[in-house]
Amino acid sequence: MIETPQGVRIATDYSDGTRPSVTPDMATMNKAYSTHFSYRPDPGITLVLRGWNPAGGPAYHDLTAQDVRIRNVSTKIRSYGGATEYNGSSIFVFETAQLCIAHLDHLHHTLSPEHLRKLGRVDALLVPVDGGYTLETFDMMEVLRAINAPLMIPMHFFGTSILNRFLASGREHFPVEFSDSAPVTLSRAALPRSPKILVLPGH
Repeated sequence: MIETPQGVRIATDYSDGTRPSVTPDMATMNKAYSTHFSYRPDPGITLVLRGWNPAGGPAYHDLTAQDVRIRNVSTKIRSYGGATEYNGSSIFVFETAQLCIAHLDHLHHTLSPEHLRKLGRVDALLVPVDGGYTLETFDMMEVLRAINAPLMIPMHFFGTSILNRFLASGREHFPVEFSDSAPVTLSRAALPRSPKILVLPGH
């Protein structure tokens, strides 16, 4: 969940099995697996943004609501059978309070110069780190170094051992810190001077 200074709540990776306790104003989701989308989102959500285009071709979102701009960068995913589905997913980007937050979602490939150009400057990066369902850890490190965000927050892992495997590789490139609190308040002035990984509690 991302909450802006004006109180706009955005649930990322919204699905039937992963819903916040408070109904968000907006939700983003992707169709990598059924755990990443919902056919029946809460009717109280004002805006649901899908990372794929049901009509085919890439999804395209670029909108502003109160104090947040939300846009996407289309990516591809692997289907259950292993085939590549072009434009089946998206990196969602949230711009608010002079910060740019990017959610890599269910990333299955490294990023091209065109992806990086569309992303632009990223201040905080939400990173899937399971190393199997999503991008393998070695390749994910390439993505992190290419984006070079000041703050990287691991997500999409299933137990401490998987997280520790990612962190062992991450420490070769970046310092690692552990937050005492799951909610974190970000500001441009408080961003790290050099890139670091911040692990939130709850793993």
